[in-house]
Amino acid sequence: MAALTSTAMPLSGGTIAFTAAGAGGDTCTTGRGVLLIVKNGDAAAHTVTLVTPGNVSGLAIADREVTVAAGAQVGIPVNADYRNPATGLASITYDGVTSVEVAVIRGLA
Repeated sequence: MAALTSTAMPLSGGTIAFTAAGAGGDTCTTGRGVLLIVKNGDAAAHTVTLVTPGNVSGLAIADREVTVAAGAQVGIPVNADYRNPATGLASITYDGVTSVEVAVIRGLA
């Protein structure tokens, strides 16, 4: 599991640096303005899962699954709901990583 580096995005804009999605999953920072960008260059759709730690009244909170269509790019907010208290990071998994690239950006306000 690789720790993705988040890039501070200035108000004037900037370049997004993508990296290959990790076959064993990835982790990233969480918080207001943090965005996981997933670029799927594969011919098949892929599902990205953000693990939601914790529970409510003894029941596990469902993980967030986002489908990224073939050839598409999506942005997924990674707010504090996904922060693992033990690591301080969000855990991300993929149903496949062929031609899947990811980047984490955070806006500066």
